[in-house]
Amino acid sequence: MSTKRSLTRLLQLASPALPVGAYSYSQGLEAAVEAGIVRDAASARGWIGDVLEFSIARMEAPVFLRLCAAWRSDDAAAAARWNAFFLATRETAELRAETVQMGYSLEKLLAALGAGEARIEEISFPAAFAHAVVAWDLDPGDALVAYLWAWLENQVICAVKLVPLGQTEGQSLLLALGERLDAAAARAGALADDELANFAPGFALASARHETQYSRLFRS
Repeated sequence: MSTKRSLTRLLQLASPALPVGAYSYSQGLEAAVEAGIVRDAASARGWIGDVLEFSIARMEAPVFLRLCAAWRSDDAAAAARWNAFFLATRETAELRAETVQMGYSLEKLLAALGAGEARIEEISFPAAFAHAVVAWDLDPGDALVAYLWAWLENQVICAVKLVPLGQTEGQSLLLALGERLDAAAARAGALADDELANFAPGFALASARHETQYSRLFRS
């Protein structure tokens, strides 16, 4: 696939316009705002950056790369195994329901766009995204950066709504945190299977508390 065409496919997958429902989830950020942990641009940057560093880059990102490898080698059993592994790492019911809903929505979209079906009963979002990467013959490393960007952009959009932050502050957050994505992707690619970790207790507690939060805008 040409470089330009690959870029347009990556932009499509990472776009906020992708109809998978990402806009309806905050991944515990709403609970962190409610608790006063996130209250301004600096604390939002700290929270989002820490979730990226201690959760996404050390678990979700390396699992995504393993899913890409499984799909590329046409190893359905390995893809199903890593998908199940990722679902088991979701700390709360909200986080698990989120990735399953988004994975289902993306897989239905991909089938409609002619990318085929992964045929995993409960497909997670990274598994469905990785399936698209292989179906469209995209570079997994570039795709991981796009995947991380999509996550980051959604977190910043949530922060703009919840804290609230101005649009300029939001763009400053994207600029600053976006510079970390290449390094996060590189670290994810260097991790061995026994080095995968997801130790972010504050993030998990925020998500759990959000499940019973009285007033909220987001589903997680």
